[in-house]
Amino acid sequence: MKARRDSMQPMSTPATAALDAALRRIAATDREIRAWTHLAPAAARAAAAAQDRGEGPTGPLAGIPIGIKDVIDVAAMPTSHNSPLGLAAPAIADAPCVATLRAAGALILGKTDTTEFAAAGRNAATANPHDGARTPGGSSSGSAAAVAAGHVPLALATQTGGSTIRPASFCGIHALKPTWGQISREGAKLYAASLDTIGLYASSLAGLDLLAETYDFAPPPPPRASLRIGLCRTPYWPRAEAETQAAMADAAARLAAAGAVVEEVALPAACDGLEEAFMAILFREGAAAFLNLARAEPALLHADFHQRVAARARYPDEALRAAYDLTVTARIAVEAAMAGFDAFLAPSAPGVAPLGRGPGNPIFNQMWTQLHLPVVHLPLYRAQGGLPLGLSLVAPRFADRALLAAAARVEALLGRDRPL
Repeated sequence: MKARRDSMQPMSTPATAALDAALRRIAATDREIRAWTHLAPAAARAAAAAQDRGEGPTGPLAGIPIGIKDVIDVAAMPTSHNSPLGLAAPAIADAPCVATLRAAGALILGKTDTTEFAAAGRNAATANPHDGARTPGGSSSGSAAAVAAGHVPLALATQTGGSTIRPASFCGIHALKPTWGQISREGAKLYAASLDTIGLYASSLAGLDLLAETYDFAPPPPPRASLRIGLCRTPYWPRAEAETQAAMADAAARLAAAGAVVEEVALPAACDGLEEAFMAILFREGAAAFLNLARAEPALLHADFHQRVAARARYPDEALRAAYDLTVTARIAVEAAMAGFDAFLAPSAPGVAPLGRGPGNPIFNQMWTQLHLPVVHLPLYRAQGGLPLGLSLVAPRFADRALLAAAARVEALLGRDRPL
């Protein structure tokens, strides 16, 4: 299978034509890719036809088909969560993140596959469009694959550890994990309340910025005359595979050669304990999120979730309190270290997509989620065999659109899909 990344449909394209083109692409390749769990072409066609008649929403997303991760409610569509405990009955209302897209004119085409409850348990059936034997990453498997395969130019994801950025790296697409709380999580399955974030996929940085504007993110300030990038290998650098280490070195060298200021940065000492703190928060908040299902439907709930419900023994209240305190301390210290930089450059994944359907290792993502920082993934490289490999840019909280602007400058200097 060969992935394709079609550009955003021009606004002059009739909505019905754009929708029909998306449905043709899905029909042509989704038997292999299996990105979608539910399609609603009739409802999308009715919305598109209304737009073509000059009726209905005519906002900035008018006529653009969008996929929604199947842990997020969409009116009249089931929310399966890839679980036997999913909801076969259609949702009554759109989640606010979906309603905002619909009000901006988006054509909500259907639901995309996910790791069970966007957390653990069953893997998505979705294949990586670049190599069907490999994972597209989880938990936003279907959304990432749908954009990479050119089915739709935009899709919604979620991230609790690394479920937006890592699939973007494995599938070779652009992604934004926004500042925590920038987009309402109402109507999406809760996993870890202080970590869960709605994520954004697009076939271009312009598409991400269009989504950020739609969700009313603050506009970016005027750019600096000279781009300043902090090279952040993170505490987990020894876990990076050779191609990721090569990508970081190449990006740093070429940015510096192009006139950007690139400085190696060391994270504050408060970051040293973040991995263990993250696990305490994830499992204890996950215990609260899945307690009801463990009590009401224990036989149908995957063993992974029973482990989370039993997490108090592993992470008692004192450990959770310390984890929260360390996280807040690190959040303040890291943002202080970011002062004067446009962004930190960091790995998006240990390496290319592994074989199988597992979600992949989130170690290079979860720290930024825990710190509530916005992250943009850039599909900068192709490793051996043509597999995608990208890097992340990270910025302080609420600098999401400034980060997108910096990402555009970085991508203009480095290009996309450079062979490693």
